[in-house]
Amino acid sequence: MRQRELVNTIMTRNLHVVQMEDKLTDVRDLIRKHNIRHVPVIYGGQLVGMLSKTDLNRLTFSSLFAGQEDADEAVFDMLTISQVMSHRPRVVKANDTIKHVAEILSTEEFHALPVVDNKDETKLVGIVTTTDVIKYMLQQY
Repeated sequence: MRQRELVNTIMTRNLHVVQMEDKLTDVRDLIRKHNIRHVPVIYGGQLVGMLSKTDLNRLTFSSLFAGQEDADEAVFDMLTISQVMSHRPRVVKANDTIKHVAEILSTEEFHALPVVDNKDETKLVGIVTTTDVIKYMLQQY
């Protein structure tokens, strides 16, 4: 196994992001359309947070009770992205090793980490998930 392999070799570069002023329904629609679970939140061109499918599911009733889709819409209309997102998310740098990322994912209970520029921690360059790390590990065997 290559010990110094960098996270930028396995991260996703073609990102789907939302702006902090977008609506929660926009986030939900983006997650559904692209079958993704984590969405970086951008404000003023900088990474300010992360939203996950789980964050949105915590707000909904339709997954628990049939016919509650209107209640979900009302909840999404009452709240903003800023109220629901994780602020100042834990990030990794593009030149961090996959081993370092795996240690974070396994000990800090994250399933995705934004990858930022090596010199500017507010400049998002990718995202790495537990799935990315597992796929990398499987390629080693």
